[in-house]
Formats: sequence, C-alpha cells, structure tokens
Amino acid sequence: MASAETLDQVVQQLTAKSYNKKAEIVEAIALTGNAEAGPILTALLEGELYYTASDKKVVRAVKSGSEYNLTNPITSEVMGTAKKTEIKKIKINNKVRQTIKAALGGLDLNHREPSRRIAAAKAIFKSLDSSMLPILLRVNASEKNVEVQEAFALSIAALELLETKDKDIWSGALETVKDAGGPEAKVLLAKLLSKVPDTEENKEFRGAIEDSLKSVSRTLDNYALIENLFQGLSLGSVLLLAAIGLAITFGVMGVINMAHGEMVMIGAYTTYVIQEICRSFMPAGLEYSLIIAIPSAFIVAGMFGIVLEKTVIRFLYGRPLETLLATWGVSLILQQFVRTIFGPTNKEVSAPSWLSGTWEVASGLSFTFNRIAIILFALVVLFALMVVLKKTLFGLQMRAVTQNRQMARSMGVQSATVDSLTFGLGSGIAGMAGVALSQIDNVSPNLGQAYIIDSFMVVVFGGVGNLWGTLVGAGSLGIVNKFLEPYSGAVLAKIFVLVAIILFIQKRPRGLFALKGRSVEG
Repeated sequence: MASAETLDQVVQQLTAKSYNKKAEIVEAIALTGNAEAGPILTALLEGELYYTASDKKVVRAVKSGSEYNLTNPITSEVMGTAKKTEIKKIKINNKVRQTIKAALGGLDLNHREPSRRIAAAKAIFKSLDSSMLPILLRVNASEKNVEVQEAFALSIAALELLETKDKDIWSGALETVKDAGGPEAKVLLAKLLSKVPDTEENKEFRGAIEDSLKSVSRTLDNYALIENLFQGLSLGSVLLLAAIGLAITFGVMGVINMAHGEMVMIGAYTTYVIQEICRSFMPAGLEYSLIIAIPSAFIVAGMFGIVLEKTVIRFLYGRPLETLLATWGVSLILQQFVRTIFGPTNKEVSAPSWLSGTWEVASGLSFTFNRIAIILFALVVLFALMVVLKKTLFGLQMRAVTQNRQMARSMGVQSATVDSLTFGLGSGIAGMAGVALSQIDNVSPNLGQAYIIDSFMVVVFGGVGNLWGTLVGAGSLGIVNKFLEPYSGAVLAKIFVLVAIILFIQKRPRGLFALKGRSVEG
C-alpha cells in the first residue's frame, strides 16, 4: 500500500487545468491503494476539493457562513479558514465524473473485506453501470472468495446482457441471471426485453429473455406466497398470544372479559418501563431488557388479573351480560389510568440488536428476525402452558373445574382459589403477549383494543377452553386475513372473516375442538 506522502504528491497534481490530465490523476489516486483515496475522490465528486490561490495547496473546504473551513484532504488536519477569494475550486467535467465513479467502484471491488466487495457488486447490479464491466472482469480474474465470485459473476452477466450480442456470451449470462432470480433480475430482464427490437433477427434472443422472465416471475410469485404464509403465521402468533389467556378464563369460568386487551397493554408498558430503567441506570443491560420484561410483564399483568377477579368478577359469576359491561368499564378505567401516568402519546420500545434485521433465504425471499422470534415465543408459551395443565396439580384442578365445577367442589377442590389463580394465569400470559407486541406495534393506551375482538373470534372458532383449538384458530385466522387483505383491504377482510365464523358456528356451536364433560355439555 502506498504511503500518505505518495498519495499527497498525486493529489497535489489535481490543480492541473487539463480535464484529461485530471482523469489520469483520479486513476492514479485510486491505484495508490491508500485508505484515504475513497474519501478524497468522493470529496472531489461532491465539489469540496479546492486549492489555495497563494501556494496552490489542495485542501478540502466546507462553507461556513461567509468563510470556508479548511482541512487536509488526506490527514483531516484542521488548516484554519479562508475567504472565497483565497481559494479556487477544482473543476471537473462529465468525463472526470465518470472516471471518479469508476475509480470508487474499483476501490470497493478491491476492498479487503469480502462483505464490502459483495456490496459493491450488488450496487453495480442494481445501477447497471456498463462502465464498470472492464473493472469487474479484471478483479474477478484474481478473486479467490467463492461468495464474492458469485456476486461478481452476476453483475458481469447483467452488464454483458446489456452490452454484447455474442450468442455464446449472452446465453450463459442469461442463465446466470435467471438462476440468481430476485426482483432486480426481473427488472433487468424486463428492461432488456424492452430494448431488444422485435425482429426476426432477434427472435431467438427475445424468446430466451421471455422464458427467463417468466421463470423468475414464477419464482417470485412462489416467494410472495411463502412470505404471505409467514406474515399470516406471525399475525396468527400474535393472536395466539393474546387469545391463550382468554381461552383459559373464558373456558374455565365462562367470563367474557372485555378488559383482557388491557392486560396486553399493561404487559407492553411494563416492557417500556423496564427498558427505560435499563437505559437510565444499566445501559449495558439494555440489550437484555426484553428478556427481563417477559417474567416481569407476566407478574404485573397477573397481579392486575387477580385483583380484578377478587374485586369485580367474583361477584358476577353466572351473569355474563353484567360481567361483559363491568369488564368493559374496567378496560376504560385502565386505559385512562395509563394515560394519566404515561400520557396519551405512543411510547417507543426499541428492539435489541439480536432481533433486528432480516434473514435473507434467497433473493426476493426474506423473513424478519422479530417476527420469527414471536412465532417461536408463542409456541413456547403454548407448550409450556400445556405442560402446566397436564403435569401439575394446579392444572389438574383447573381441568376438573372446567369439566364439572360442582363435582370438583365435592372432591375438595377450592374452586374460588382456582378461579383466582386461573384468571391471574390468563392475564399474565396476556402481559407476555404485550411484550411481543411492543416489538411490532405502537405501545399506546389503545394497544389492547386492536386485538380483543380478534382474540374472541379465535377462541370461539377454535373451541372455548381448548388450547389446540386456539392454536389452529389463531393460525387459520392470521393466514386468511393476510391473503384477503390485498384484495379487499384490512377492514373488509376482518368483516369477511367474522361472517365466515358466524356461519361456521351455526354448524358447530362448540367450535373446532369442543371440550368434553357433563358440565360443559349440559
């Protein structure tokens, strides 16, 4: 690699008047291999390189008021200020600009980091800058990294398709682009097809392009179908988290809890509070605040649920309409309570770095990490709850009360305690749903209202109190919603789903998976 002194000597020659000479100097700057070559060429392209009128020293000048702040373009050392009359701009023309762009592309293509070389190749593929073809061919000849070679080959193929008419070359290039696929390949092929005249001479070439375009389009359509399924499953996972607790309370106690959405909201605000505490007192723990928030939200929302059951719902068992009205009133109180403490505006809950970004499976097919995490989290919560219901004494008592409350009481089960703990469990799970929702939705006092109706639909459709039914119902509703939305819009999609569920319930009043037992069947 050339020294800074060598680069400085080359940069000082930019004061030459000939544009052809400047283009040669630009290439020489790039060939020095110095780390500062890129920033210097970028500054020249953006019109920030000047030279002093007194000694013709090349400087970088940035206007500040009526003066210019001067720095050394290589070392970034501050060199004071100058008036406009004391410096002269290094002028460039279109030829020099093209040379600079090619040089910058070449610098990235030769970068020591493979990721930078791949990014440079992808940028060329998107821009379709034909002037980069010779540079790509040169760097590809000496490239050793397989992944970088693939990126280079794709960009070379794209540029060759636009530049060459040699059958052997374009047929291989067309196959490379088709195999790579993706939205950019589709755009390239469509652009190429529009540029090739529809003549007998070009019939074979146009036919090959059309076949490749159809193949890429089919692949993208399949990817779109997969992404819709993924989006539907992620929505279904959100509904599953919000509905699991409702399935428990509704199934065990027959309580229509309209304040269930507010338990979700409380879990989201618990996440916000924990993140703010970490940000203020433990910045190093901010990355793990979401993990801390999960049990915290369960406890806080669960305590709210137990208090609600002991103070309101316990006195309204057997009176579903009054329970509905009372819990609706409680939901309004909780919303106003949160507005009073946190204000009416949305609160930001930042995602940790390990949940940011996407997993690119193929060009045109990618999944976001936060939604993958929500799907996995929902399944973990569901199966953990199943273990509690099937393998613990509390689960046995809960199932006994669900199937036959009177018989359970006669066997010594404290049904009032079971009701209270069950309500707390359902509310706690709703709180954990709030933790998940804070990563994909706004944290606001109205957060829970957006999911309460959908949660009830999931529970009724799947079968009241049945967790497998809740899983199937949430997944089905999420997928159907996502496939209907592009055609009917979000609102009409929900209406169609609601009508379909109503018609389904007419045929199967107990839902997909009905509970068994004398009490529930009576």
